[in-house]
Amino acid sequence: MVFAKSVFVRVLMITGLVLLMPLVAMYFTDEVSWQAMDFMAAGVLLSSFGSVFVLVARRAQPKYRVVIAVALGMVLMVIWTELAVGLCIF
Repeated sequence: MVFAKSVFVRVLMITGLVLLMPLVAMYFTDEVSWQAMDFMAAGVLLSSFGSVFVLVARRAQPKYRVVIAVALGMVLMVIWTELAVGLCIF
C-alpha cells in the first residue's frame, strides 16, 4: 500500500508543477489571466485523469498502456479545450 500512496502523491506533485506554469506566466504577460476557479478546475481535471491512468494502467497489460495513455490524453484535451473556450457541454 505504500507504493499506491506514493504514486498518487506523485500525480498530485506533477499536477502542482503543471499548474505553476500558468501561475508564473501570469506575472510576465497579460495573455494569461486565470482566476482561482480556473486553477481549481484544472487541478481537479489533471489529478483525476492522472489517477484514472494509474488505476487503469495497473490492471492493463504493458502493451496497452500507451493506448490507454493516448485515449485518456485525447479525452483530457477535448474537455480542456471545451472549458477553455467556454463551451461547457456538461
